[in-house]
Amino acid sequence: MECLKEFGIEVKINKTPSEMVDPLPFDKDDNHKEYDPVHASNWHRVLLNVDEVFNKFRSEFIGKSSPVHFFWGSFDLAVSRFSGKEAPKHPGGIPNLPDWVAQEAYSHEVSSSGFWPGSEILPFAAFYNYIYPEPKGFNATHIRPKNGYYFKDMGEFILPYSNVQQSEDPAKTLLAFLHSTYNNAADLANWNRKVLEKQVVS
Repeated sequence: MECLKEFGIEVKINKTPSEMVDPLPFDKDDNHKEYDPVHASNWHRVLLNVDEVFNKFRSEFIGKSSPVHFFWGSFDLAVSRFSGKEAPKHPGGIPNLPDWVAQEAYSHEVSSSGFWPGSEILPFAAFYNYIYPEPKGFNATHIRPKNGYYFKDMGEFILPYSNVQQSEDPAKTLLAFLHSTYNNAADLANWNRKVLEKQVVS
């Protein structure tokens, strides 16, 4: 903060983490203070590798999409595709996140894919995909690879990171998951895929 002030930059920072149950303000949190440089370096390398695959996936979509971006709240790397159609008002209810933020984020139909290191509800690193609003039958669709599954508690398809990491071709395995989950979502939600996606000419 002092360094910023030297450049004439005055900022206000919300010291309370978002999207967490019973969060501790950063300046009062003495519990989460461990730093392992090896783990940090491994995590950084994983994010760079995933970013490369996500950007390839993003390049195939010519409709409105997000960049591949990192959410500091839920600590996930994500990329989202939008159909252009308005969505029903999001109900909100995300822990320590104002409802208006979620309602703005989900104002239009969205298919989102991402990667995060896990949480209390899913205690391992995984890739995910969901669509809002979720069309009927999405949770029962067939996806690739076979290790992927629909996790009802989160309303998302999940592919454990370990399955990608241990596969013969991790990038190909991850793309299969991204393509199959998105294709199912877009078809069931009647997205205009001919307009939204690049048409490959053979």
